[in-house]
Parts: sequence; C-alpha cells; structure tokens
Amino acid sequence: MAYPERFRSIKNELEWLYMELYDNRDMLASLESSMEKYASERKNDLRKLDERRIDNPKWYLDSSMVAETMYTNLFAGTFKGIADKVSYLRQLGITYLHLMPFMKTPEKDNDGGFAVSDFLSTDDKLGTVNDVENLADVLRDNGISLCMDFVMNHTSDEHEWAIKAKKGDKRAQEMYITFPDRTIPDAYEKTVPEVFPETAPGNFIYSEEMGRWVLSTFYPKQWDLNYHNPAVFNSIVSAMMFWANKGVEVFRLDAVPYIWKELGTNCRNLPNVHTIVRMIRIILETVAPATILKGEVVMAPKELAAYFGTSDKPECHILYGVSSMVNIWGALASEDIRLLKYQIEDLLTLPPHAYFVNYVRCHDDIGWGFDENKESEIGIDPLLHKIYQYQFWAGKFPGSYAKGGIYNYDEKTLDARTVGTTASLIGLESYESDEEKEKAISRFRLIYSTVFALKGLPLINSGDEIGMLNDESYMLNKEKKDDSRYLHRPFFDWDKANNINLKGTVENRLFSILKVLEGIRKGSSLFSPDAEVFTWDSHNDKVFALRRRDGEKVLLAVFNYSHETQHAHFDYFTGIFKDLLTGKEAEPGIDVELSGYDVLFLTNYCD
Repeated sequence: MAYPERFRSIKNELEWLYMELYDNRDMLASLESSMEKYASERKNDLRKLDERRIDNPKWYLDSSMVAETMYTNLFAGTFKGIADKVSYLRQLGITYLHLMPFMKTPEKDNDGGFAVSDFLSTDDKLGTVNDVENLADVLRDNGISLCMDFVMNHTSDEHEWAIKAKKGDKRAQEMYITFPDRTIPDAYEKTVPEVFPETAPGNFIYSEEMGRWVLSTFYPKQWDLNYHNPAVFNSIVSAMMFWANKGVEVFRLDAVPYIWKELGTNCRNLPNVHTIVRMIRIILETVAPATILKGEVVMAPKELAAYFGTSDKPECHILYGVSSMVNIWGALASEDIRLLKYQIEDLLTLPPHAYFVNYVRCHDDIGWGFDENKESEIGIDPLLHKIYQYQFWAGKFPGSYAKGGIYNYDEKTLDARTVGTTASLIGLESYESDEEKEKAISRFRLIYSTVFALKGLPLINSGDEIGMLNDESYMLNKEKKDDSRYLHRPFFDWDKANNINLKGTVENRLFSILKVLEGIRKGSSLFSPDAEVFTWDSHNDKVFALRRRDGEKVLLAVFNYSHETQHAHFDYFTGIFKDLLTGKEAEPGIDVELSGYDVLFLTNYCD
C-alpha cells in the first residue's frame, strides 16, 4: 500500500482530531505537507521494511525479540563504536536496541540527555546524524531495530526557541507556557504535584532575561512545551518523521502523561494527551509504517489502559512495565509475592492489545510505588514497607546482601528511591563465599526469568549480562555528584565482556542464563503475542507462577522468591511436566519442590 492510499485511509480521522484540538486549517495543511514530504523522502530499504511491517503488524512482539537499553557513550563511546560492536549484540541475541537520549543537549544541566537543545541534531561527542543513519543501517542489516528516546514534554533552556523567547520573540515564547507574574503560576501550584520536591521544588522558574515565569515540571533548565500551540505539535511530529527516515524504528515517548497542561488540574493524564498520541500514531503509521511508539507512563495500572487506546483507535504499541519492575524487586526483598501477583493480575486484565516492555533495571531509579490500597488490604503498612525496601536495597537492613544507594530522600514524607546496578543489588558486589555467590547468581536467574516469562517484550539493561557493579566515581564529578542515579551508569567493561566465553566465570554464567531464556522463548508459540497468559495460584505466598497456553500446549513458569526451599502445588495441572531449564520432570498438580530462588519452566509440550 503506497503513501497516498494510506493517507486517504486516515485523512478524515486525522483532520477531525486536529481541528477539534487546534481549529487551525493553515497549520493542518502545513502538517499534511510535511507528511507528504517525509513520505516521499523515505529510502527504498525503509519502504520495503514498511511493507513487511504492514503485513506483520505485531513484529515487535515476536518470541525471538530481545531488547537491550544503553547509553551510547558508556557502551562504545560513539555511534560508530556501537556499529563496530554489532557482533557482540548479535551474540547476546539482541533484536531491538534502545539508545538513551542522543539529541543535542547543553554541556551542563542536561539531565543525562533529557534536556534537548535541538530535535534535529545529535550530541557532537557521540557523532553526527549521518552516523545515526549509518548505525541504523548496520543494525537493520543484522536484524536489530533501533529505538530512540524522544523527549516531547520539554526542551532545554538553550533550545533555539528558548533563546529567542528570552530575547522577547513572542512566537518563540508561545512555544512554552509562560506568565508575566505569579498569579496564574500560584493557581497552578495548588493542584499540580511536584515531581522532585527536594531537588527541584515547585513547577515554575523565573527567567530574568525574559522577565516571565516559565512552567518547568521536571528541572529548572527544562522548559515545558505548550501543546495548546499547533506549532509545537507540528514541530515535534516533524522531528519524529525526520528520525524515522534516518532508520529509527521505535520511539520511546518520554514523560508522555505530562504533555497537556490545564489550570485547575494535576496536569497528568489529561484527555488531550490521548488525542495527541493518537495523532502521532496515525501520522507515523502513514508516513513510516515500520515504526512503533513505546510510551513511558509511570502511573498506576488503572491509568495505563488509556495509553494503549482502543483496538480500533490504538495509541502506544507498547508501554514500559515500570510497576512490574518495582514489584519484582519488592517481592525479592520481602520474600513475599502477593503484591507482585496482584499487580501482574491487574496488568493482565487490561485490553488484549496491551503489551509491555518488561525489565529488571534501567537508567533510572527504582521508585517504590506500590498499590497502597492492596498493601493495607493484606496487612502491610505502606510507609513502613517503603522504608524497608529502600533501606534493604541500600544494605542498611540486617541480613541485606545489597549494595545499592538512596535517591531523592524526602525528610517530610520519608519517601526515597533506590539506585544501583542489578549485580550490586543482588549481592554480586559483596559476597564473601562461594555459597553467597551462588545465591546472587540464583537471584539473577530468578528475576530475569520472571521478566522473560511475562506478557510482552523482555529488555536487558546493558551491563547486566556481565555483572557490571556500581560505579562510585561519579561523586568525583561536580556535575554528577548530586545525582546518585549515576551510581548505576558505569562505563561498559569490555575486559569483563571478554569472559563471557570463559566457562565458570560470573560473566559466562550470567550471559548463559540470558541465552538459555532466549532459547526457550525463540520460535515457541507459547511466547507468541497471542498466547494466553495468566497468573496461577501456587498455594504459597513465596512462590509466584504464570501459566502460558497456546491451544493444547501449556507452560507453567514457577518462581521461588524465598532463599529457602519451598513447596507448591497447582490446581488443574495433571500429569507429568518437563522443566525446560533442567530437563527434570515434575507433577505440578501434586507437589513441586523448589530450592532457594529456584525457577522452573514446566511444559507438557516441547517445540
């Protein structure tokens, strides 16, 4: 299907949504002209990819898909450096590579790349736009899809628009949300929560140059964009089309729930956010059908369904599984899977087209956002539980094996978040005996096996596969020392990576665990996007279980979140099942014995 035909199929909906939101025919015409331009400029190989993706719209959910996320500079220095390391990515089995923000940012106060100074340029230290395009070509030739972080809520105050706004340019000022005095900002503050009350209090900053108050939800150097202005929307979606033509196949929409602001609300999850995301999806599917949208929506499960849209009017293709990540770590520290089970059940009640990117760690902190109503219902004090979690993972609780850190501690609320690499959190930094090392490796297998078993797409955080430890050197850098998230952002250790083929090393064992999990998923209809996924009662609050089914084929994935041996049984499971990890047999309907941190993938069928 060629572009003109695709455009005709969505024209009415796009124009209705746009006019409903902006009521501006001239700006609509400008947008449609840009769409036609970018569609005509797509390379032949991307057009061929478009056609393949139209025929296989769930390509990103194939059982062979394995994602990895990384910072370009930390992994290989530059885009060219990553291209030179593609053989390593292939060895790991990566088919989807998410690069953290790489667009142009200020030298200082850039929030790890999330303060964008130019949506059409790259950070000079990483390489050029052409380097990104060449990298995308190399990755695509090797069966790897490129994902980029797209920051759409704000720009840095060094963006061209902000610079012009400071000089009094009214059109540039209208790209942001600004006010001449504190009257309206004070009204906003009554209903809008603070994101970082300790490190970035308030939601407005005063620009001396402009003489106006600027809405700045996250950090003072990040000015929120004004999506009430169609020029903002047109510019942002044009930038997406630009990068799609450079070979980007996945756009991670950063902080998408925040993009629409209304006085008198909390400026989160407002209806017009969904109008905007729906229009972006329509536009990209028309201009570049090979691309998908991944939403970063750090909200309660009840807020998530809206970001997928409906089956006939979808929005994001996939979302980050933030709450799953939090509850996996919570279950591991508490050795209690009840909250994890309830949370996964909540996600599985979402519409069938709701899929998640599931992960153990990422570039950010672990924020202890549990379901407080559910905690209270099962007899857990929400505040004490949160305190226990961040103290345990910081190694401050008796019996803790973790070597993490604390981020954004709030003396008033006693809230705090956790930082640290996976390896340091699970005990690979602090073990003093072979027994402790074995337990740490077992914890790694446990939590990554959980991620690989969930509905959606598994994602590996770069460095996890070789057991990268915390890097405290960030404290020597005056630009980074106040942000403890840099603790888990070390430079990739290629000396450690050389050990992945050296049998018996920690690196070899962690790498091999991931390869085994990939092998179980790959090509199996039990891990297809249409396979049924349910939680299953183990009759043991320390044992989490998922059942996958495709017709007569069944897989029961069982996870012991306790350090001690546990027993479980599973109603309605009759007969002998084989464990895909060990080849051993079990009868899940009668009794299953699991050693500490044990994992079983029990099936009645082997592909």
